[in-house]
Amino acid sequence: MPKLNLTQVLASEFSYSPQQVANVLDLLAEGATIPFIARYRKERTGSLDEVQLRNLCDRFNYLSELEDRKATILDAIAAQNQLTDVLKSKIEACLNKTELEDLYLPYKPKRRTRATVAREQGLEPLAAFIESLNRPDAIIKALEPEATQYLSKDKGLETVADVLRGAADILAEKVAEKAELRAYLRDYILKSGMFVSRIKADYPEGSTKFELYRDYQNSVSKIAPHNLLALFRGEAEGILSLEIAFDEATALSYLEAQEIRTKNPVIRDFYRGMLKDAFNRLLKPSLIREVRSERKQWADLESIKTFEVNLRHLLLSSPAGMKPTLAIDPGFRTGCKVAILSATGQFLGYQTIFPHSGPGERTKASEAIKQLLRKYRIELIAIGNGTASRETDEFVAEVLKTIEEKPIKVIVNESGASVYSASEVARAEFPDLDVTVRGAISIGRRLQDPLAELVKIEPKSIGVGQYQHDVEQKLLKQKLAETVESCVNYVGVDLNTASKELLTYVSGITPTIANNIIAYRDRNGAFRDRQELLKVSKLGPKAFEQAAGFLRIRDGDNPLDNTAVHPESYPVVEAIAAFLKVPLKQITQVSARLKSLDLKQFITDTVGLPTLQDVIKELEKPGRDPRSEFKYATFKEGIKEIGDLKPGMELEGIVTNVANFGAFVDIGVHQDGLVHISQLANRFVKDPKEIVQVGQVVKVRVLEVNEQLKRIGLSMKQLNCS
Repeated sequence: MPKLNLTQVLASEFSYSPQQVANVLDLLAEGATIPFIARYRKERTGSLDEVQLRNLCDRFNYLSELEDRKATILDAIAAQNQLTDVLKSKIEACLNKTELEDLYLPYKPKRRTRATVAREQGLEPLAAFIESLNRPDAIIKALEPEATQYLSKDKGLETVADVLRGAADILAEKVAEKAELRAYLRDYILKSGMFVSRIKADYPEGSTKFELYRDYQNSVSKIAPHNLLALFRGEAEGILSLEIAFDEATALSYLEAQEIRTKNPVIRDFYRGMLKDAFNRLLKPSLIREVRSERKQWADLESIKTFEVNLRHLLLSSPAGMKPTLAIDPGFRTGCKVAILSATGQFLGYQTIFPHSGPGERTKASEAIKQLLRKYRIELIAIGNGTASRETDEFVAEVLKTIEEKPIKVIVNESGASVYSASEVARAEFPDLDVTVRGAISIGRRLQDPLAELVKIEPKSIGVGQYQHDVEQKLLKQKLAETVESCVNYVGVDLNTASKELLTYVSGITPTIANNIIAYRDRNGAFRDRQELLKVSKLGPKAFEQAAGFLRIRDGDNPLDNTAVHPESYPVVEAIAAFLKVPLKQITQVSARLKSLDLKQFITDTVGLPTLQDVIKELEKPGRDPRSEFKYATFKEGIKEIGDLKPGMELEGIVTNVANFGAFVDIGVHQDGLVHISQLANRFVKDPKEIVQVGQVVKVRVLEVNEQLKRIGLSMKQLNCS
């Protein structure tokens, strides 16, 4: 079978040059990762960024699967001796999986149908005869005389009506399997259909979270992803009935116009009845399933995109910095678990305090905190935002009032900390510690460096998704893993402090290699230069090529090892240093001279202008963390529970999640408030992600409070610049 030229197809679809596409596909085939290609192969790709590369890769994978499916289908049809040149050409030219399956449908093995039974009864000749009469010049007064010839009690054809019904079943199936009819009607339902839902009688008004969908309808083509996923969830839980409504008379009129070619009243009447049956029994159920499936896939993808954006912003949240940290997992009855972390995130010890168990215990807890602050010279205090967080925050504030040097105190979102605490990763890291102590350690580390800690948690458990349990799980896992990989490689990883989990996301590094890097580090001490990586078991030249540029070595033998300059570009940096007449170790200290260089003189066969420009940027700011400056929210004193809120209050909070319909903000009352999309700015907002992002500190005004339903309505209008 002549395969499509995928390079040409992709170049046409994405408006790239064929050479760009061919180079990307070659790099992927060689085992290069998207972050590596985007960062270090700009000359070959025309500087395509990660998003462009991933879109190209996804489409290539789709078309490759399509080509494999075509081969299977062509073989199957050929085996039935029904593969015509016209059909073969249509299949080979196909660029869409749904269109391909439509073409295959008439030849696809199927369960026993009414048409199958009719054929077994010998009615195919009659069906062909009736079909031959469907022409402008047909002359026939009745079908009964012809049908009488097929009467047979043995075959279950006792009446003429039985015979004609069987012939109609054969023709109905044939009509229902026509690709062009299915495509038109599917598109019609997609464009003009309406999702209509009702809450079932078993659920009186106000008794379900799906109240919005009690008497609900929305366009199939315009419904928001979160609304559609909510409808499907309500249906799955047995609370909602859901259907797709559309003008069926228009659909039937289309079928009649396409399929009836005679003016003969007998044949016209027969065809009208047959087409109505074909539509109601075969076309409508199957096309509605396909439309639901297509819309579900779309809603999944849109929700996953939102999840990706939220996860990216969370992972790239500004780090407070690697400083000595006191981390607290708050609690009332069981006390607060206090963990001490070094400036490198090393666990140094813990103790339990009971500041909420009476004045005596509160005094003891206060002295314990002061002693720990002095002993470990604490610069950061991280308090989890779960149960007792605000009470613990107030307690710590009281303690800090009594000392001169005050550490920065931050309430940290602990979503996923319990998942980490009970995970195999946490058990391997701290086998002798209680889960609550592990949780405190995680809270402290995610303040020091959110990315390094959050990679240890399954992304969908971090709590920034939208209907993450309802979307297609394989795609969700793939896309979130890609997001983590992108973030890790964007920031870069300290080779001498990174965990196995963090290393695993570095371009080119497998879990086995990550383990081997840590084993080597434990055995031989800190890496002194990137070339030493080649001594690690199973880390060969290819893995080194992919990984080296994303791994940093602080205070190593070569200053370039603490930059994103790839080792393959070291010779060009050495040439630049020689040209400027400065030692290599001082090359990062002459940024003004670097800016004035004519880079074209350093272009070689392997190093082009895009790479040289990247090199100069790195040399100007070596080892710089690309994440934004650290900021944190200050929750209002005295506002600890939802009952403390009053409409009109102005508060500071932090965005915890962004959805299609607005943003959720933590204002320190154990229940996030919702800033609806209409309240995000003093102007129309199409997409909340234009205004806010996860981790952003914002000012909000309380609009409404519903304690019973635990709902808080907030507004950002006239409070934030937008």
